[in-house]
Order: sequence, then structure tokens, then C-alpha cells
Amino acid sequence: MPNRYRIPEPLSLIHPRSLKYLSFQLQSLVKGRLWLKILLGMFLGIITGLVLGPSTGLVGQDVSYTIGEWLALPGYIFLALLQMIVVPLVFASIIRGIAAGEDMEQLKMIGLRTVGYFLATTAIAILIGLSLALVIGPGNYISSDLVQGTMGSEIPEVNEGAVTTPGIADVPGMVTTILPTNPLGSLATGQMLQVVVFSIIIGLALVSMSPTQSKPLLDLLGSLQEVSMTVVRWSMLLAPLAVFGLISKFTLNLGIDALLGMLVYVGTVFLGLLSLLAVYLLTVFIILRKGPIDFLGSVRDVLLLAFSTSSSAVVMPLSIKTAEEKLGVRPSISQFVIPLGATINMNGTALYQSIAAVFLAQVFGVELGFGALLLVMITVVGASIGTPSTPGVGIVILAMILSSVGIPTAGIALIIGVDRILDMSRTSVNVTGDLVTCVIMDKWVGSKKPAMQERFESSKRETQRKILGEDVIVNSNDG
Repeated sequence: MPNRYRIPEPLSLIHPRSLKYLSFQLQSLVKGRLWLKILLGMFLGIITGLVLGPSTGLVGQDVSYTIGEWLALPGYIFLALLQMIVVPLVFASIIRGIAAGEDMEQLKMIGLRTVGYFLATTAIAILIGLSLALVIGPGNYISSDLVQGTMGSEIPEVNEGAVTTPGIADVPGMVTTILPTNPLGSLATGQMLQVVVFSIIIGLALVSMSPTQSKPLLDLLGSLQEVSMTVVRWSMLLAPLAVFGLISKFTLNLGIDALLGMLVYVGTVFLGLLSLLAVYLLTVFIILRKGPIDFLGSVRDVLLLAFSTSSSAVVMPLSIKTAEEKLGVRPSISQFVIPLGATINMNGTALYQSIAAVFLAQVFGVELGFGALLLVMITVVGASIGTPSTPGVGIVILAMILSSVGIPTAGIALIIGVDRILDMSRTSVNVTGDLVTCVIMDKWVGSKKPAMQERFESSKRETQRKILGEDVIVNSNDG
């Protein structure tokens, strides 16, 4: 009798359509082998840059610079389009991902455990990066003449006063800055950590309301997702040309000697990413008993697309589809973890930034003691959580990390030429991390319903949507 008068939980009544159904926007990119076109563009870009560079004597330095800027124009447009669309896409996806939960208790468990897991794996990634950089010492293979030539000016003096460690009294103020006092400002400026916090608060508020009140906003956010993915599809038409232009420009500026001198640094980052990937594959084998070849075969399409786009947010629909259909993850888990992971689970980026920081410290002869390395680790953790999931943004965040430990930020000019291939590679590792997290949370977080029942109900609601023409289904008779 008491159940008759029980007020059903809003999460059991309202069901927004999964982002995975927008993966059709990306399927043509997969079938068209975008990754192969990207690699071809990269190869042709290097050749073009070397031929037209000042070292060959075909054109003067001023003309070479002008050619490089015009060749890079499609790349600038490509990056701007993705940066423009990522914030609204992530904002809408996190809110609707929260609304896709089965119940509030499950949502709470997923949220706490996912964030805790993200922080732990980010710390592991940074430790791998710092260890490799300290052991291999890639900065010791770069000559001071090469640095002077690349910088184009005198190496700036290291500011010893730049190394500042926050005190205990500063912590409360730092915590409160996470809350966006001006949400529209955070959305406009791409402050991703604040955007995530704002999205979670709005999402929790929505699922606490009655479905009739929350449905209009969820419908609007669904339309925003569709618009975002349409713009993504348009921008991807520029991707091969963008990579060609950006690589050409940087090769024009650096020349063959600088590129060869950077091989050890690039190799160190690749070794770190492969080590992190090995950790992920071992985790999947332990949890799913799925071999590395089988797992990589299951997620191949989404990793190649992530490599092509350099954005984990852009491939979210395909990531969710892969997690559910290839890895057997519950819809309530994948639709929450993937959007959150695309924003704050940047382990590949964190590893790269830690190696880059040590590399530039070695180049400039800056000694990093235990305290400075600890500060690098803390800064990289914080920075990777708030890093927008767009191409090239890792370089911008790296400047903040370098300045925190007194390394000249102008040294970024040395590594920016090889950043394109590293950016694409670390994005694939980031997406792998999101998929592995889905697998772990699917096993770690329980549910009131068996996994098979949850998938059946999700499929049933999709059929219902096609009949009703509704994006958000409200089941008023549930409970």
C-alpha cells in the first residue's frame, strides 16, 4: 500500500535520447578514411615546408613566412571552428548525460568514483611522463645554437621568484574559484572546469524537478547537440588541408635541423603514450578478460577518428556507441562518463605536458628539485582537468605550467612545430582512457536493474521516439 502513494524519482520518468544516435554525423568520416588523408596531408606538409623553407634558398625568409601563414589559414579556420563548438557540445552533453542516469543513488556513486578514478590515473600518467623525461633526458640532445636559432632572440632569464607554492590559507580561495560566479563568462571564455561544474549543477537541478518542467530545456539541449555535430561534420572537411597547412608552416619556420634535433623529445612522448596505453590494456584484460588485440579491434574506428580530429569531445557520439555496442557498457554509465571524461580525463595530455616541462627545463638548464617536480605534478593535474578538449590547446596550458616553475615560456616555440602529430596521438590515448573508464565503472557501480534489462529498455524507448517524434521521452506511469 505505501508504494501506491510513493512519488517516483524524476530519473525514472524522463529519458533524453542518447548522444550515440548522432554518431551518423561521424560515420562518413570513418568510412572515408579521414585518418589516412590526415597522414598524407602531414607528409606533404613536411615536404612542402622543407622545399619552400629558407634553407633551400628558393625563397627569402620574409616570403617564406608569408607563404607559411597563407598555407596555415585552413588550419586556423579548422581550429577556430572546433574551439567554437566544443563548449556548447560539452555543456549540453554533460547535462543530458546526468539525466540519462537510472537513479540518484547510482548517479552519486558514478560521479564520485569516476572523478576519483580520473584524478588517480592522471597522477599515474604524470609519474610515467616525469620518470621517462628524467631518465632519457631529451633536452640534453638539443644544442644551445639550435635553441637560439629557433627562439629568434636571446633566451630570457629564468625568474627565480616565479616558483611559488600556495599556502594552506590560499586553499579555500582556490576551491571557491571552481564555482562559476559568472556562468556565461565561463562559457564564453572556455573555462572548462567551471563549465563542467556549472553543467553538473544544472543537470542535478533538472533531474530533481518534475519531468514536465525539465523536458523543454532537455529538448533544447538536444537540438544544441545536433547543431554542434553538424558544424563538426562541416569542419572535418577541412581537416586534411588544415594539417597540411599547419605542418607546412611549422616546417618552414623550423627547418630540417630543428626537426631532427627534436626526434628524441618526440620519441620520449610516444614512449610515454605507449606505456600509458599498455596500462589501459592491462586494466581491460584484468576486468573484461579481453586481449589487447581484441580490445583495440573493438575501438579502432573511434581511435582513428580521435587521431584525425585531435578532439575527444568531437568523437563523443562514436565513443558512446562503441562503449555500449562493442564493450557492452550500460547506457546509464556511458552517457555520463564519456562527456565528463572528454572534458576532465586528459591523461595523454597530462603525460605530454609533464615531459614537455622537464624537456624545456633541461634545454634551458633549469634545475628541477623535488619541490619543483611536485609543483609541476600538482599544476599539470589541475590544468589537465580544466583543459578544453580542442586541438592545440595543450600548448596554451603548457605555458601556465612552465611559468609556475620558472621555465621560460618562450621555449614553447621550440616544440610547437612537432605538436600536431603529438596532439593527434595523445587525443587517441585520452579517448582510450574514457572507454576504459566506462568499462571499469560498469563493473564497479551497481544498478537496480540488470544490464540486459537496461539495454532492452533503452532500445524500446528509441523505438518509441521514432513513433512519437520526441527527443525526450516522459513516462508518466512509471513508478
